[in-house]
Amino acid sequence: MPDKIQKIKGTNDILPGEIEQWHALEATIHMVMERFTYREIRPPIFERTELFARGVGEDSDIVSKEMYTFSDTSGNSITLRPELTASVVRSYIQNNLQQEAPVQKLWYEGPMFRQERPQKGRYRQFWQFGIEAIGSPHPEQDVEVIALFHAILVELGISDHAELRINSIGDTKSRDAYREALRKYLLPHLQDLSAASRQRYDTNPLRILDSKAENDREIIRNAPRIAEFLNEDSTNHYAAVLSTLRDMEIPFTQDDLMVRGLDYYTHTTFEFSSDALGAQDAICGGGRYDNLIEQLGGASVPAIGWASGIERLLLVMESLKEVESRSSLDVYLVLAGDALRSKSQKLLKVWRAAGLNCDADTLRRSLKAQMREANRRNSRYAAILGEDEFAQQEIQMKDLETGEQKTIALDGVCDFLDSAD
Repeated sequence: MPDKIQKIKGTNDILPGEIEQWHALEATIHMVMERFTYREIRPPIFERTELFARGVGEDSDIVSKEMYTFSDTSGNSITLRPELTASVVRSYIQNNLQQEAPVQKLWYEGPMFRQERPQKGRYRQFWQFGIEAIGSPHPEQDVEVIALFHAILVELGISDHAELRINSIGDTKSRDAYREALRKYLLPHLQDLSAASRQRYDTNPLRILDSKAENDREIIRNAPRIAEFLNEDSTNHYAAVLSTLRDMEIPFTQDDLMVRGLDYYTHTTFEFSSDALGAQDAICGGGRYDNLIEQLGGASVPAIGWASGIERLLLVMESLKEVESRSSLDVYLVLAGDALRSKSQKLLKVWRAAGLNCDADTLRRSLKAQMREANRRNSRYAAILGEDEFAQQEIQMKDLETGEQKTIALDGVCDFLDSAD
């Protein structure tokens, strides 16, 4: 026999029995997005490599180490998207979305690709959903995007096990002043930093604050804080964000060392984490990026957004027992007699056209085996049809939870199930 072909390392099959949990989560996401009047956008899965190099930052781990990049037959450098903010911004610019409305509130969902070490809840093909609010520079827009993710957590029943950490990295002037102070502080420790942090010392020292290396963390523990370098505009913006979050009773913790991992952030940065996960506890990260649209060739337009991992959220829900495997099967047709098999598909067609989720045996199993299958599938009802019932145009409806059984008219199955809801 030929060797079995295995899935590629870092990818994951989402199987029946699991996908229902994804659907339930996605239904909640869709509902909350509609409440907040965000509209869905679906950019391509691959883009020109230059988009991510310019948008995410050439010295970032994503661009320098993790992207899946290849050349197409025309010699163009193409990359499978590692994140979606840059793609949404490219689409915003290319399709002149600013002409539709001064503020564009967009959301997305789909697979991303990063060639990093696979871990629990982190795959090389992983699924994210997120939002981008483009057009407003004001703190109330920052609060709205944070409140939207908090609303999703509330709907999922896991908000008590999530923490919002927030910081401001200020505007360009504030960051320039802080960058020089940080370099000055780090210079005597330069040889003790990790290789990645030494490289970032010249290109973007703020990203050293995001290092997970233990020795780096010890060195930056006593580094100056960016809050000391915020100018008046940045200070007022951040204060307004925090004040409004308090008014909305959305709890938060200020984290002076949080800068987020991507180069395009300005002003407000934030992250949600959960105590239901281990070391990899982040479930959402985002912030304001007022310079990115201009950096990618558009006008100077402010924006803010976040992204969240679907696999991570499902792990939190599973850990907290908030994930349930619910059957979507309304009725399972059980046939008592071979002569009725030709009738089964027509019955199923009628029921499905009426909006019922239904199925029937196609292995020609015994009545007892069909009932076992109906129970295994967690169907609400078993519709038992024998030759005598069919002659009388009747059918037996058995509630598989209570065991109660009723005889009803064959053409009344849909009305019966409607009245049972």
